[in-house]
Amino acid sequence: MKAAVLRQVGSPLLIEQVKIGKPGPHEVLIRTAAAGVCHSDLHFIEGSYPFPLPAVLGHESAGVVEQIGSEVRTVKVGDHVITCLSAYCGHCESCLTGRMSLCVSPETKRSAGQEPRLCEEVTPQRPGNMNQFLNLSSFAEQMLIHEHACVAIRKDMPLDVAALIGCSVTTGVGAVIHTSNVRAGETVAVIGCGGVGLAAINGAAIAGAGRIIAVDRFPSKLELAKSFGATDVVNANDGDAVAQVMELTSGGVHHSFEAIGLKATAEQSFKMLRRGGTANIIGMIPVGVNIELHGADFLGEKRIQGSLMGSNRFPVDMPRLVDFYLQGKLKLDQMISRRLKLEQINDAFDELRRGELARSVIVFDQ
Repeated sequence: MKAAVLRQVGSPLLIEQVKIGKPGPHEVLIRTAAAGVCHSDLHFIEGSYPFPLPAVLGHESAGVVEQIGSEVRTVKVGDHVITCLSAYCGHCESCLTGRMSLCVSPETKRSAGQEPRLCEEVTPQRPGNMNQFLNLSSFAEQMLIHEHACVAIRKDMPLDVAALIGCSVTTGVGAVIHTSNVRAGETVAVIGCGGVGLAAINGAAIAGAGRIIAVDRFPSKLELAKSFGATDVVNANDGDAVAQVMELTSGGVHHSFEAIGLKATAEQSFKMLRRGGTANIIGMIPVGVNIELHGADFLGEKRIQGSLMGSNRFPVDMPRLVDFYLQGKLKLDQMISRRLKLEQINDAFDELRRGELARSVIVFDQ
């Protein structure tokens, strides 16, 4: 199959032929229909987060089931599915206490003694190993994954927009609804209006937040945020973003969501809280970077916490998000800035670096 491979940190992805295995007892082979180009992939390309190479990247995707293993019970051949990187085992402490997104059981992966799911032609220069990325490797024509890394959805859902639910939408909406439990009438600020930030704004609107403040440096993104439910916008180029939010809210927000992954914006998310407020760090702050907070602020019962993949229960959440889209409540079409072929994937990452667009989607079989 054709796939986009990262062989060296800081280098463009290479379009190569990669071998994919057959499904094991609890595995599913999926024909990839679409894959979103997420900033998380860029973190690994640029080395902010380490990962064994070579690897087929991609983790936000949807497709159609082609084959299933002998013990698979959750999907069947022909099902339309959305994938999720937070594969779960179903019986560890995290799973049994309802925190499926925190599962790290090795059962969802192949062990060292088994044949890998992905490999390449063996040559003296290339020993044949190929690493699967975040349980998925979506930048490829097919995916071989654990059955608990995907969920079947209704077939009237377009797969190119369904792919976005696999990461950015689940992450953003879930952070609002699950991680921070935003309630009707509360105030929200979202820093960063890329795919995840827009999803958080949309999620806050669905949750009934009374005031939703979008913060970014690009006027085009702030304008787009309004269509996702932002009631107010703050251009960080116009001065201190924290001061602007504090003035708009007469004392700060109940919930803030940092969707960029920077030290400065993480600290700002905490500073713009009112007493008793909660800051949620969604963005991937690079390894080795520390954030600094004023200790006295904790006397006001302010909280800061992380959110991994929106604290999701994706087999339940994703079909519901599909329903929200088909009911017109979830704005997915507006999130897609470009649809590209796999061969154009490096162009999509160049756009991400510029930070001007929301989301590019790789569409297969164009």
